[in-house]
Amino acid sequence: MELLLALDFITISGAKKVLKEVDNTDVIVHAYNTILEMAKEASKRGLKLLGITEHVSGIPGICSHVFFGNSRLVPRKMYGVELMLGAEINIIDYNGKLSLEDRLIDKLDVRIAGLHKHCYTPGTVGQNITAIIGAIKNPKIDIISLPDDNSFSLDYEAIIQAAKKYNTLLEFNNNSLNPMNGRKNVRENNIHILQLCKKYGVPIILGSDAHVDINIIRCDFVCEVLCKINFPKELIINNSVMDFKNKMNLNRV
Repeated sequence: MELLLALDFITISGAKKVLKEVDNTDVIVHAYNTILEMAKEASKRGLKLLGITEHVSGIPGICSHVFFGNSRLVPRKMYGVELMLGAEINIIDYNGKLSLEDRLIDKLDVRIAGLHKHCYTPGTVGQNITAIIGAIKNPKIDIISLPDDNSFSLDYEAIIQAAKKYNTLLEFNNNSLNPMNGRKNVRENNIHILQLCKKYGVPIILGSDAHVDINIIRCDFVCEVLCKINFPKELIINNSVMDFKNKMNLNRV
């Protein structure tokens, strides 16, 4: 399988440009560029749509909820690039309760949910699965950021089947696979999860998880994994802005 890089992420077996990146991540607090700088760099690299998310409270050093309430003030197009602003929301109990109020979630363009050790006590396999599936079932959530470093005991197959049933995207980000981060068993877990997505025909979304503008196009680690298992390009939602938006609309209330 030929794997070509085009702009931000990947094209597989062709020269079609990838049009968007979601979960470019965080501009004010624990990353190192402003929204303006991120948008400008995205424009240089030919992106059509750039998703920028910030963690919500529960993660040390993160901004207050006022940040998300005021996101409507930010223009949704800069340097010719459409912007989607959102949050990575914490799952905080075994039922999938979220750490951001519905009234603020409703103001966001894109909503990601995930487990973080700062604000979630790891439970049994069953409890952790119920927590994630609880968030998957929530129609306000667009994307699940799956734990992939053995921090939480999980049965990935059950989660992937739920994601398919409830039209929720699963995120895979390049930064997670970067060896310099010292995350354990990440590559092996990502291969396993992607093989299950391939088996069940579950769409995924890729993100650089860039915390600095020069990494917006970084995709070397995730590309290697996708290539290794010959992951089908039709399951990578990044290839079309329209497909991504249509997928989100299936799950919105």
